[in-house]
Amino acid sequence: MSKELIELDGIVLEALPNAVFKVNINGNILLAYVNGKIRKNNIRISVGDSVKVEMSPYDLYRGRITYRNG
Repeated sequence: MSKELIELDGIVLEALPNAVFKVNINGNILLAYVNGKIRKNNIRISVGDSVKVEMSPYDLYRGRITYRNG
């Protein structure tokens, strides 16, 4: 993990093709794709799950899902 990444908790609103999800973080909706380790371990993410999202400070409307809380 890099120090310049922002890590926040959010809730999955919608599942899109190619393991991309719409995630609600504090009222802001962003597009987040699934981390490689989550894909490799075949962890399923569904609508309503609480997830951890890493974002770059340069683009706050895209992120990467790194953890599924359930």
